Amino acid sequence: MFGNEDVLVCSCNYITDKEIREVINGLLDEDCWQLIVPAKVYHAMEKRGRCCGCFPNVVDIIIRTTEEYHARRDSTDDEIFDFMSRLKQFHEENRRADIERRQKGHRAA
Repeated sequence: MFGNEDVLVCSCNYITDKEIREVINGLLDEDCWQLIVPAKVYHAMEKRGRCCGCFPNVVDIIIRTTEEYHARRDSTDDEIFDFMSRLKQFHEENRRADIERRQKGHRAA
């Protein structure tokens, strides 16, 4: 992101982008085609999302780190594209569900 400087991503748990990338790479080493979501990353760090305001940024880090991981691994473009499109679709579906929950929660009785 900004050179070698660690960027604080989650101020509730004081987690940096470097720590998140390390966990993601470790998960990918276990199974390079698994679906990684913020909850899985936080669980691996033995943390919990508190306000969860950082989750969209964590998703972006997951996407970038996964792309870089597969580029280093010489994965085929078809494998990478299929996986990344599934991940982005999952992200969009969850974003829509989150927006719907917010709208329903603020309705007047």
